[in-house]
Amino acid sequence: MASSSTPRLPTRSFYRRRRLLLIPALLFSFFLFFSTPWSLPPLNLSGISSSLSRANIVSLVKGPPVEEIFGLLHFVTGDDDRMLSHSVNPGAPIDLTVYLGGDQPEWKSHMRRLREEYPLIVFSKSYCPFSRKAKKLLETYNLSPPPKIIEVDLRDDGDFIKLILTRLTEHSTFPNIILNGQGLGGSDDLHTLRAQGKLKKMFENAGMTVREDMVKEQETQ
Repeated sequence: MASSSTPRLPTRSFYRRRRLLLIPALLFSFFLFFSTPWSLPPLNLSGISSSLSRANIVSLVKGPPVEEIFGLLHFVTGDDDRMLSHSVNPGAPIDLTVYLGGDQPEWKSHMRRLREEYPLIVFSKSYCPFSRKAKKLLETYNLSPPPKIIEVDLRDDGDFIKLILTRLTEHSTFPNIILNGQGLGGSDDLHTLRAQGKLKKMFENAGMTVREDMVKEQETQ
């Protein structure tokens, strides 16, 4: 007769021995993990080097480039003694450092000064009847700040300024009227804008104050 036997259950001492073996294994694993030097794999920047070059990063920090016309306006509204060197080629783009005249290249500040103090600049010739006509019309608006008048014929670098203005504004005669860096043209263009009723609004949009009563008086004549 076959005898039946029940399976032997693990004893308490078996579990104790198992735990004793597991603890050294865990300690050894922790030791290997913290004692082995490791680091993140190096980033491969070759694919973006062209788009994030040093020049591009500098341009992003400095902001958009300044147009040359603002360089010229900064130059002529600075010290009266400033004159362009005869070594300058007025027919080709001129580096902005030429227009600094010894000032720091803080163009954001220079642009703010032009916008607040000299929004309207008139390049004129003192003896020119068209220049006188344009200046007389502007006087009727009693603008604040007043237009900055540059008598080009009284400057030693007048011929250079004429050529630069021709290249930048495509207007080769005087007066040459610049409002916030944009060329309005000459005397006839100014009177046309007035006749169309646009001139006052253009001045106001540029941040200038216009004497309303004086303008209305002139427009009714």
